[in-house]
Amino acid sequence: MILAIETATSACSVALIDGECVVASAHEVVGRGHAERLILMIAELPGGGRADEIVVSCGPGSFTGIRVGIAAARALALGWGVAAHGYSTLALIAAQGFAALPDADHLSVATEGGHGEIFVETFARAPFAIVEPLQSLVPEQAARVVTMPVVGNAAQRLLAVKGAGPGLEIEPVAADLWRLPQGLRSLAPTPIYGRGPDAKPMSA
Repeated sequence: MILAIETATSACSVALIDGECVVASAHEVVGRGHAERLILMIAELPGGGRADEIVVSCGPGSFTGIRVGIAAARALALGWGVAAHGYSTLALIAAQGFAALPDADHLSVATEGGHGEIFVETFARAPFAIVEPLQSLVPEQAARVVTMPVVGNAAQRLLAVKGAGPGLEIEPVAADLWRLPQGLRSLAPTPIYGRGPDAKPMSA
C-alpha cells in the first residue's frame, strides 16, 4: 500500500493506492492552507492513512506546499518505519495528460512558476520518459520550446502567447500516482524548486 501526497499547487491531495487500485483519496483546493489540512486529510483516510510506503510530490510549484508535503512524508515515514520517496509534479501531470489524450505520443507540461515564469517539461508516452528537461522560462521563451499538445495549469496562458491552442488545464491529483512508472516515483524526497532562490547572497 502506498500513501501518495501532492501539495505542489493550490490543491492538497492524498490517496491510498494498492497497485493500480485507488483504495481511498481526498482532494481539496486549499490555496496556502496545506499545513492546516494535510495531516487531517491523511488521518481521515482508512487506517489513518498508514501505508507500507509514502510517495510525495517534490515539485516544482509552491515552495511552501512542497516543504509541507515533504516534511509530513518524512515524519510519517520515520514514525511508521517505512520508506519515503518522491516524484516530480510535472511528471504526474504528464501521465494524467496522456490518459486524457490517448492519441498524443508526446506532450509538454506547463505550470505556473514564480515571478511570471512558467515551468515547462516535455515527455514521451512510450516508454514514458522525459525528452526535454525542466526549465523555468518567461512565457515568450516557453512558447518556443514546448511540444503540442500542452497540458497543465499554465497551458492556456502559454498557448495564448504562442497563438495556438487550446491547452488542457490539468491539476495534479494524488490518486493518479499509479500512472507513473516506478522509476519516476522513486526519487529522493527532496524539493525540486525548478529555479534559483529569489534572495541572492551579497558579494563580499
